Amino acid sequence: MFESLQERLGSILNGLTGRGALSEADVAAALREIRRALLEADVALEVVRSFTDKVREKAVGAAVVKSIKPGQMVVKIVHDELVEMLGAEGETIDLNAPAPVVVMMIGLQGSGKTTTSAKIARRLFERQGKRVLMASLDTRRPAAQEQLRQLGEQTNVPTLPIIAGQSPVDIARRAVQAGKLGGHDVVILDTAGRTHIDEPLMAEMADIRKVSSPHEILLVADSLTGQDAVNLARSFDERVGITGLVLTRMDGDGRGGAALSMRAVTGKPIKLIGTGEKMDALEEFHPKRIADRILGMGDIVSLVEKAAENIDAEKAAAMAKKMQSGKFDLDDLADQLRQMQKMGGMGGIMGMMPGMGKMKDQMAAAGLDDKMFGRQLAIISSMTKKERANPDLLKHSRKKRIAAGSGTDAAEINKLLKMHRGMGDMMKAMGGKGKGAGMMRGMMGGLASKMGLGGMMQGGGMGGMPDLSKMDPKQLEALKKQAEAAGLGGAGMKGLPGLGGGGLPKGLPGLGGPKLPGLGGPGGPGGLPGFGRKK
Repeated sequence: MFESLQERLGSILNGLTGRGALSEADVAAALREIRRALLEADVALEVVRSFTDKVREKAVGAAVVKSIKPGQMVVKIVHDELVEMLGAEGETIDLNAPAPVVVMMIGLQGSGKTTTSAKIARRLFERQGKRVLMASLDTRRPAAQEQLRQLGEQTNVPTLPIIAGQSPVDIARRAVQAGKLGGHDVVILDTAGRTHIDEPLMAEMADIRKVSSPHEILLVADSLTGQDAVNLARSFDERVGITGLVLTRMDGDGRGGAALSMRAVTGKPIKLIGTGEKMDALEEFHPKRIADRILGMGDIVSLVEKAAENIDAEKAAAMAKKMQSGKFDLDDLADQLRQMQKMGGMGGIMGMMPGMGKMKDQMAAAGLDDKMFGRQLAIISSMTKKERANPDLLKHSRKKRIAAGSGTDAAEINKLLKMHRGMGDMMKAMGGKGKGAGMMRGMMGGLASKMGLGGMMQGGGMGGMPDLSKMDPKQLEALKKQAEAAGLGGAGMKGLPGLGGGGLPKGLPGLGGPKLPGLGGPGGPGGLPGFGRKK
């Protein structure tokens, strides 16, 4: 998400943070580069102008010139203005209305309305316990109604029975009636799209709106269309009136033009973003977290939330006990790998960690990616129960059989076993002699220097992560504040990670500590699968 923009802005701001003092000319030169980067990212010109004007106004003030680290002050100003541009406070789907709350999905054909409707329905049903009814009003696209019915079966959400020959307006009327009679909390109307905005489409939308009285009208737009999505949003808003936006295919958007322009130009909040094809690949849009990602500061709070969702607390506690006693077999390793896959794989996790952008690229180049996880799981699955519990049994003939069964070779199996031994040794060392933290710092330092990231791990700031199994909203809020401090040069920082700074803050959640369940056991990246000790 926003990789190319992140790279550009990172290198520009890097030049500022490395200096002791800043002149007005330095700020002006940096702003010219930022302006160019935003225009290349397909952000609307009026938005870019407004953004750079606001940053210039604040950045040449006395507060910056007289501050101890003027470069970091400018980064903070850029960050705050980005948050402002994206919408300051995140907004979710508003269900504060008499049941059934009607949510109307509109947009062009191919933007992902039907899939997004099913994702929202699944989210409301599973997370909030709402009774949801979905209805397809698309009578023009072949099998559109059937598609929604099948998605309903996948997500366990009921859909309105299909009656051939009904008009979209009649279906909308029937859906609202069925929602009332069936005691549903939410009714989602998936309307038809066109390849372009035309008069019949707008007239149909207006008629559907009259008969269904929707509380939310969500415009679904493809983020890859860039600033043209802004014109689309304007047209729909003028004719139908929209209450919010859903941007799809955000995971493939390296530039971020649509996301950065839409809120600023239309004044409508981006409520949700689609981050993949799976039914759970839908996230709430948090402006601050997105701004953090764009500036390479990571997104710790989202990582923590993801971990809390995907990690079984009891399993994690049992695993921690096992690790403390120094027992760590191949079944445990397989569990760790699966948990990492659930959380978005290596790429997803690294993308949310502060200052890890460069490391992510180097890892991909070294072949440490999610495909490797799949191969390793295949190897472990091809072993017998006895072999998984006791890897020492694996001699040449057994390796030959496992390689044939998993479609790999003996070298891959040896790599896996070497990594497992390395992780096992580390667990033992951390099991009770009190030397774990020191060893961890040494391992991380060695790993970082091997990958050309020596400066990143300075200071050994690899503190512990809170136990996610016992996390409550207050702790999450505290984490958020800690993340803010980490991202903006607050207490505990030895520089801004990813933006020319030196170290990482001590106790930064998401980067290690014996209490991190689901991320390779104690020690964060040092204990991650795929990071076996290299000799």
